[in-house]
Amino acid sequence: MQTHPDKGAMNNDFQATITATIARAPEWIRQELLSKEKATRARAEEALAAMIAVALQQTDGDMLGR
Repeated sequence: MQTHPDKGAMNNDFQATITATIARAPEWIRQELLSKEKATRARAEEALAAMIAVALQQTDGDMLGR
């Protein structure tokens, strides 16, 4: 694993990216996360996880380009 010279800044960037991604999550994801049905909740969790993964990849790529 490669270490970054400013690890604290990287963690802050990742946290900000995750927070922003959750904030812009579509309403259907928000509603399904509240569902009592396990399969419905799981679908929303997977969709949100995919959104976060893409956002983190973009953030990481941006950081490597600095």
